Amino acid sequence: MKKLIYSIFILLLTLSVNAQLDRSIRPNPGPAPKIQLADYKLFTLENGLKVIVVENHKIPKITYQLSLDIDPIVEGDQAGYVSITGDLLRTGTKTKTKAEIDEAIDFIGASLNTTSTGISGSVLTKFSGTLLGIMSDVLFNPSFPAEELEKLKKQNISGIQMAKNDAKSIASNINSTVMFGNKHPYGEINSEKAFENITMDKCKEYYKTYFRPNVAYLIIVGDITVKEAQAQANQYFGKWEKGVVPAHPYNFPEMNKSPRVVIGNRDGAVQSVIMVSYPLDFKTGNPDAIKASVMNSILGGGSLSSRINANLREKKAYTYGAYSSLNPDKLVGSFNASGEVKGEATDSAMVALLFEINRMISEPVDSKLLEQVKSRMNGSFARSLENPSTIAQFALNIEKYKLPKDYYATYLEKLSKVSVADVQEMAKKYLKPENANIIAVGNADKLQKTMVKFSNDGKVELRDYYGNPVKAAETPSNLTGMDVISKYLEAIGGKEKLQKINDITTKMGMEMQGMKIEIINKQKAPNKLKVETLMGGNVVSTQVCNGVKAMVKSPQGNMELTGEQLEEMLSQATLNVELYLDKLGIKAELKGSEDVDGQPAWKVQMTSPSGKNTVDFYDQKSGLKVKSVAQQGQMSVTSTYSDYRPVEGVLFPFKLKQSAGPQSFDIIVSGVEVNKGIEDSVFEL
Repeated sequence: MKKLIYSIFILLLTLSVNAQLDRSIRPNPGPAPKIQLADYKLFTLENGLKVIVVENHKIPKITYQLSLDIDPIVEGDQAGYVSITGDLLRTGTKTKTKAEIDEAIDFIGASLNTTSTGISGSVLTKFSGTLLGIMSDVLFNPSFPAEELEKLKKQNISGIQMAKNDAKSIASNINSTVMFGNKHPYGEINSEKAFENITMDKCKEYYKTYFRPNVAYLIIVGDITVKEAQAQANQYFGKWEKGVVPAHPYNFPEMNKSPRVVIGNRDGAVQSVIMVSYPLDFKTGNPDAIKASVMNSILGGGSLSSRINANLREKKAYTYGAYSSLNPDKLVGSFNASGEVKGEATDSAMVALLFEINRMISEPVDSKLLEQVKSRMNGSFARSLENPSTIAQFALNIEKYKLPKDYYATYLEKLSKVSVADVQEMAKKYLKPENANIIAVGNADKLQKTMVKFSNDGKVELRDYYGNPVKAAETPSNLTGMDVISKYLEAIGGKEKLQKINDITTKMGMEMQGMKIEIINKQKAPNKLKVETLMGGNVVSTQVCNGVKAMVKSPQGNMELTGEQLEEMLSQATLNVELYLDKLGIKAELKGSEDVDGQPAWKVQMTSPSGKNTVDFYDQKSGLKVKSVAQQGQMSVTSTYSDYRPVEGVLFPFKLKQSAGPQSFDIIVSGVEVNKGIEDSVFEL
């Protein structure tokens, strides 16, 4: 009975308390929790190497990170050699080839990475000595294989060629050059020519100059004691010779006196990348760091609910995502807000982006929103502490930037005190739209007209992929797009020979993810086409057009093309389509001159009756087509043509390179046959 009465009493008490609670009222936050960060130990070897040790015995694993604390350097006409030097360290030592290093690392289940500013690796505790042996061998005895240097140069050059048609890459390069200038290490842009210039001597010079213990930290995290760490550090790195390492001071970039509007062109673009950026004196450990971070989180710091994203994505549907960042740096900090938006809405999206930046300055934020953001940041910080490497990074920052020892331990306490007034103060202090670079990359012809509204002086700068100013091309006043097409037709054999071609069969090959792919392309005048794609001898896709209808066939099913897709297929199916541009209603407009692989080429925009554009480039000297950029849905596809060879008196390209997004394919033509009498039945749907 007593238990029953007690239970009823508890029930009534609970009901009474609940009746007094107003659940619509958000409870006041409690005091910020005190953080008990794992301690770290610091000791210095006789050669100046500083060692940071963070013990964590939860799992039998240790991570080693050797990090150089050096100034970035201006690389000049060999820009890129610093990063390549870091990559070369991993490619062989005086006793081991790259393959032998890979095998040794795999055998103990470890990881090993090298960069221009250090070496890192992770391994089970029992194999730590083996890993350190390999790490120290890589550090002290790199062999710098010549063949690996050439391979890395080619890879980087290939990467540049793919990035040239990526709007984000173009915008990033333009942003770097206009913000820092090309005399600052942050303003240097890697080029094909610079990578070609890189010498082994330059790489070795960087290694010998900067890989010194007196400017380095060794961070050890994991299942190890300080005593064991001291023994390992001395055994594997104690003989590392110190040296004089040069410092490189740089002037702080000049701020714009008014908004500077800069645009870049991306051929075939249906979207634009927009960006607002400027340099800031904002170093790691800045006293305003936490308050400024809260301000940026509300503005556009990665959350879908941030103001920029809510406006440009949720409200206006201009983009899938737009964000901002406040970036600390020991040389030059920066602010950046950007997004990829619909091409026709570029200027409207920029208006909305600038509106949100200015609103942060002029209006106090909502207190409830502020508490939500602080709560999210609180949770994110707490989760980061679960990773021992976070503590190591905290320790490294404290030592490198001379921060207070409790800088991170008091983070949550400082975060909890950030007020509405603090947020607006940070916005007024660090948001500077009136001094910003206003950048847009997309259809430059349209951007020239729409972006001028953001310039106080009416100037709009046009820059190329490398961030260099684009000079107006000197185009002969009497030269037209059709003149360029006529020269091309003459260059490949002449109209008379082309008109005699009734059918063409082209066989091509390529590799994708290690798999060999064969492509058989058959065309018959006037507009019949069949393209078969085979893998392992089996047909995986067939595109066929009979001159009236078109279809895509695959093992998963068939799809008949209609509308613009059918129009596009009929155009592609037209044999030697350049002969019939007038008949097809395709306009050829000369858009000036642009270099392709270092050679000047005429740029011709081909516009179909539906308004779809393709941009073709014709070498000014030879007249041959060397590049084409077409839009496929939301993706831009770039094709380059080279190695022209004669077949029956007509030139055909035997090497093609096609890039779409991050993917790039080298296509080799194995054979071309002309006028072999292809039957109409081949093109039946």
